[in-house]
Amino acid sequence: MGQDFAVVGLGVMGENLALNVERNGFSVAVYNRNFEKTESFLNGRAAGKRFTAARTLQELVEQVERPRRILLMVKAGKPVDDVVAELRPHLAADDVVIDGGNSHYPDTDRRITELDPTGARFFGMGVSGGEEGALWGPSLMPGGDRKLYDHLEPILTKISAKADSGPCVTYCGARSAGHFVKMVHNGIEYGDMQLIAEAYDLLRHGVGLSTRELADTFAEWNEGDLKSFLIEITAKIVAFKDDQGSRKVLLDQIVDKAGQKGTGKWTGEAALDFAVPIPTVAAAVDARILSSMKDVRVAGAELYKSKVRPVRSHKKKLVRAIREALYASKICSYAQGFELLRRASGELDYGIDLAEIARIWKGGCIIRAVFLDKIRDAFAREPGLANLLLDDGFRREIKKRVEGWEKTVKTSIELGITAPAMAASLAYFHTFRRARGPAYLIQAQRDFFGAHTYERVDREGSFHTEWSGGGVEREASKAKGKKPRRR
Repeated sequence: MGQDFAVVGLGVMGENLALNVERNGFSVAVYNRNFEKTESFLNGRAAGKRFTAARTLQELVEQVERPRRILLMVKAGKPVDDVVAELRPHLAADDVVIDGGNSHYPDTDRRITELDPTGARFFGMGVSGGEEGALWGPSLMPGGDRKLYDHLEPILTKISAKADSGPCVTYCGARSAGHFVKMVHNGIEYGDMQLIAEAYDLLRHGVGLSTRELADTFAEWNEGDLKSFLIEITAKIVAFKDDQGSRKVLLDQIVDKAGQKGTGKWTGEAALDFAVPIPTVAAAVDARILSSMKDVRVAGAELYKSKVRPVRSHKKKLVRAIREALYASKICSYAQGFELLRRASGELDYGIDLAEIARIWKGGCIIRAVFLDKIRDAFAREPGLANLLLDDGFRREIKKRVEGWEKTVKTSIELGITAPAMAASLAYFHTFRRARGPAYLIQAQRDFFGAHTYERVDREGSFHTEWSGGGVEREASKAKGKKPRRR
């Protein structure tokens, strides 16, 4: 009898997932490019457990019971292609190669197509939860052939996080749906983290809260409607003492340059491809890029002296307003992410169940929050809901927070403390609730310089006007001169 499962890649996530699988009743074969790492794992954390080690990928394949289930936990991009290419000659019909990394969804579609002629199958699966989640239960976002999911489901259900609504795993949809869902999850995560950072910045430098007060404030917020993993860890981080010698809080010793691995950028690219506005996520990605421009910002600080001073009065009211702004902005961020999922699911024929996605994000993953119950309920009530802001429940949540939201963004501008994601969310909301915006001027401009035509509010059809020739309006199909061009 061979091993039940295999894991390729013994980084932090790979090791912890392997231990999770074994703890839940399955024997595991493991492989790492550096065999010393494999030996260290077997002699250390895996000692005495049902693991076997392989020096080569061929040896790994030979150790696993057919049809094989092989999980790849390697860096996205070329490393995945390299491992699949090396595995390919040794795989048999119905073997499944599961990509558990943050792969770009078009790569997953390509790999499915490339591996199918061999009889072996490729399966994409998003994994969220970080180091702790991988070990004790992540949120899993599998997508691909439904029969393959059914084959993998017994293991996936056991190793996933468990929330009050059930195991945090579901079939996300056809082909690359799992990696698309994970990409959008990460985009929302970018937005969430930036919004919390902006709230922290305003509380600390706008309101002037001490580190202890900051910790107490975030801890209090975590007891209410903002209860989430990210708020919980923020409450622990803001007052954490430096563990490497200084007497300051550790935050003050960390360089203000935020890293990123590309999933936020991919979310932005997909949003453009599917014509879905995601200004909150875009602002978060821009903020990370701006944070990396440290030298330029230091030079700018010398040229344009900042005069940020905490407000002197009504501090408690401002703290409440910041909380309301954070919650309302969060609604907009999720509304944007779920609209992208809905649009892509329709155009790519994924078949994503949005209520189920909200459910499996309740536990294990980085954006887990009580807030997701309301999203699940919204899509359960109306599966075809075009945007969360159209849901009656969220309409009530937004309306009672608009005043505080606007006050927060206004205060941030007055104090010179940037809150781009909150401001972008507010602009999204204000645009959303205007039945008629200024885009008609843009259409007129486009028609003026490029004969791109426009539609009218009082009649059907497309029209073109000779703007520089006395304002003669014609139906576009009959207009003479240049043909309309895209721009």
